Amino acid sequence: MLTFSQPNFLLLLPVAGWLMWRWYRRRQPAVRYSDTGLLANLPPGRAGLAHLVGTGLRAAGLLFLILALAGPRWPDRGSRIPTQGIAIEMVVDASGSLATPDFNWEGQTLNRLEAVKKAFHLFVEGGMGPQQVFLEGRPNDLIGLVTFARWPKTTCPLTLSHSVLLRLMDAEKPRTIPTESETNIGDAIAWGLVRLEGAKTKHRVMILLSDGEHNVPPPAFTPRQAAQLAANQGVTIYAIDAGGSTRTPEGANLPSQNLSKESAQKIRASAEKTMEAIAQITGGRSFKAQDAESLLQVCREIDRLERQEIQSFQYRRYFEGYPLMGLLAFGLLTLVGFLEFTVFRKVP
Repeated sequence: MLTFSQPNFLLLLPVAGWLMWRWYRRRQPAVRYSDTGLLANLPPGRAGLAHLVGTGLRAAGLLFLILALAGPRWPDRGSRIPTQGIAIEMVVDASGSLATPDFNWEGQTLNRLEAVKKAFHLFVEGGMGPQQVFLEGRPNDLIGLVTFARWPKTTCPLTLSHSVLLRLMDAEKPRTIPTESETNIGDAIAWGLVRLEGAKTKHRVMILLSDGEHNVPPPAFTPRQAAQLAANQGVTIYAIDAGGSTRTPEGANLPSQNLSKESAQKIRASAEKTMEAIAQITGGRSFKAQDAESLLQVCREIDRLERQEIQSFQYRRYFEGYPLMGLLAFGLLTLVGFLEFTVFRKVP
């Protein structure tokens, strides 16, 4: 789309039109003679054509000169638009318990990880979810993904190519190998911080989602140690607890599947306190998501909180047209001067 950097110069166009009309209507120089009858049979000359062509070339030259002053430009749609957004690292639990099919998404029963994928799709791209929960999307933000069970893994580095990020997210599956069934929240946070180090944005955020309790012994970081590292680096963590008191705890992470109700409640209470402590240490917030609607509400709340802190600016590269317009104006005015001194030369 054509735009102008100095559009006020376009106000000179009516003035230029008036000047050209005056130039065309001006009286031509002539030789006074008492009787022109002797000239009646002479062939018509080129004076009329010369006057018309000269006026047209002058008008075109003046038009291009005004356009050059107005600074015409076209956006370079092939170049990336640099933006001042934020960096968001999503750290998602992919342990075996995320395969539990207890999320209802518009009448369809999904496992926890599939529900998380759908919610994060809306968080990144925007759109309308169940129960008319609308998210605007985060097109200007660098977003990365770390998944973890026993070990954290960089699924996607920080990127503005969100379509690639979401495809890699969709390919993730809950871990099924027994040696990877534990939940290592501390190392996952630490690895997410490593991925955020290269971000040059002023504000960095981590979204942590897990449905289980950290149950990996040292030398792994404890969740509180990792949270303190995040606080020291100025990274805010929003912790989402995808488990709940009404659900079976993350049994895949425990030595025995035969847990009493009291043991299950203690594990859930410990997991909730851990997520709350992580958020509190980093100045973030903790949330509970027990179904698809609450998960989307959490995403919308995080989206709202971060939009209040960061103002986004966009800058676009342009192809500048004023050099071409100026060259055309100079060429046309030079051409009309040359013609009037040669082909269209008038006597007297």
